[in-house]
Amino acid sequence: MPHRFDRPDRRRFMSQSAAVASAIAFPLVAGAQPKPIKVGVLHPVTGALAYSGQQCRLGALMAIEDINKAGGIKSLGGAKLEALLGDAQSQPQAGAAEVEKMNEAGVSAIVGAFASAICLATTQAAAKYNLPHVVDVGVADQIVERGLKNTFRFGPGYKKSTEVAMANLLVLNKAAGNPAKTVMIVHEDSLFGSGTAALLSRELPGYGFEVKEVVKHANPTRDFNNIVLRMKSINPDIVIPANYYNEYALLVRTMQQQKVQPKAIFSVLGGAASSYKFVKEFPDAANGIIDCNHWFNPKDKRSAELRKRVEAQGQFFSYEVFMTYTAMTLLADALERAKSSERAAIIDALEKSAFANHIMPYGPTKFVNGQNEGAQPLMTQVVKNDIKVIIPREFREVEPMFPLNA
Repeated sequence: MPHRFDRPDRRRFMSQSAAVASAIAFPLVAGAQPKPIKVGVLHPVTGALAYSGQQCRLGALMAIEDINKAGGIKSLGGAKLEALLGDAQSQPQAGAAEVEKMNEAGVSAIVGAFASAICLATTQAAAKYNLPHVVDVGVADQIVERGLKNTFRFGPGYKKSTEVAMANLLVLNKAAGNPAKTVMIVHEDSLFGSGTAALLSRELPGYGFEVKEVVKHANPTRDFNNIVLRMKSINPDIVIPANYYNEYALLVRTMQQQKVQPKAIFSVLGGAASSYKFVKEFPDAANGIIDCNHWFNPKDKRSAELRKRVEAQGQFFSYEVFMTYTAMTLLADALERAKSSERAAIIDALEKSAFANHIMPYGPTKFVNGQNEGAQPLMTQVVKNDIKVIIPREFREVEPMFPLNA
């Protein structure tokens, strides 16, 4: 499948299909190939969020390839999934415009669209057409709090992630003798960063931490020197960044350059904190960072197998890849049970989903108002140029290091 940027005109909206290639491998008894099931794959593959969007697209296309190679949707005679690619251009309005095109093209469902602000727009646009929309990453809880019957998020939102992160920060700090008392939050100014920062600001005092300052920045931002100078003067025990990959990486690198060494860099859904790309490119800056984020089950051998395949393509096994891969397999499971490519039937199947054939460390799948109640984040830490799970104990790979400069 070709991986290229979509053009900004209608030709950007291109179709990806493995049906022709697999027709010979999986012939039908009746001698006729069933009609492919069109699925919208919608991500920001250009603009400020292009890297994450391209990683999401990679995960979606790998899942479609695996589903089709395994025989397609068997309850529909082995129908293959056909990906219709859309580029949200890192802008909510562009994402909504792509939904309009996908609806006209007759997609049965959409998987996307990474960023919270984009997902908010694309799910709303899809709802007008009762078009099923599986959210792969977007963590803002507003996405699933508007009563949209077409919207399903398999992973956790930032309320759940913040609750888990705060409870575990309290445990880590208490176990170390409560060395950390003050916090500074640095966040990007879109729905994701602002929402996460607001939630943290409300919750941290209740856990015994004083929030010294909350600083927001534009996305993109190319210079964090002034923010880090301010950080130096405040001297917080813990720095919590809430931003996407590029800004997260630059912030932490600037801290390293200015020799700012808090007791912990503690992230909630950190854009680069749980990133093999960041660890490889900036190992010293990444060392010791703790993150509460989307992460795979390290005990499931299929996780290692998928990572190996992704890396064989010269790519990093980022959360965008495995979250979107899983979202697409969730949709395929719903199609299998629906025995139909009709939108209403798919929505009904998603509502009743008990999907378990995945690599995520979740409890039983149960959608309530579009949110999978079984979803949970894991706590990870960068240790010896690798990312390891530290909490919960059932998935632990190494003991936590806290504080870093003890």
